[in-house]
Amino acid sequence: MQTTIKPALILLLCFTALTGIAYPLAVTLIAQSVFSNQANGSLLGSNEQPLGSELIGQPFTQPQYFWGRPSATSPAAYNGAASSGSNQGPTNPALLDAVQARVKTLYDADPGHSEAVPVDLVTASASGLDPDISPGAAAYQISRVARARQMSPDSVRALVERYTEARQWGVLGEARVNVLKLNLALDQRLK
Repeated sequence: MQTTIKPALILLLCFTALTGIAYPLAVTLIAQSVFSNQANGSLLGSNEQPLGSELIGQPFTQPQYFWGRPSATSPAAYNGAASSGSNQGPTNPALLDAVQARVKTLYDADPGHSEAVPVDLVTASASGLDPDISPGAAAYQISRVARARQMSPDSVRALVERYTEARQWGVLGEARVNVLKLNLALDQRLK
């Protein structure tokens, strides 16, 4: 019995040092040296004052900003520690009520707008943290943002086009607009 305990303890210590100390340190060193921005959360803003991550949506509700996808996380919207969807199916009356309320909010914010609201502006993503909207959802909001910022719709449209990202490697996903990047660019124009 004693002959098996000593090798087992030595192996436990060796693998603990290898997998619990050496490997995490190596991965951290590589990540910090090669992928520093991503390893630190893909933060946007200045070094002294990060304003958010390009990977997690934020709640924008003022008319001068583009609004992102709704978030279903709780207890607060875009809570990275509670990533989840609403788990409401298409026949759930609560989902229909939430979508109708969001459509009303969008129409109230831009009363002259009569086009159909893009679906990604009224439904939450599976994670509840989606930082991107479709180019159609961004285009839908151009008139409201331009009016609130006293800018021409063409200049706002040009910014949307500038911040529209194509499909990854030309085949994966869909074209998208990062809401935080676009709103920061709008704020920069005012400076």
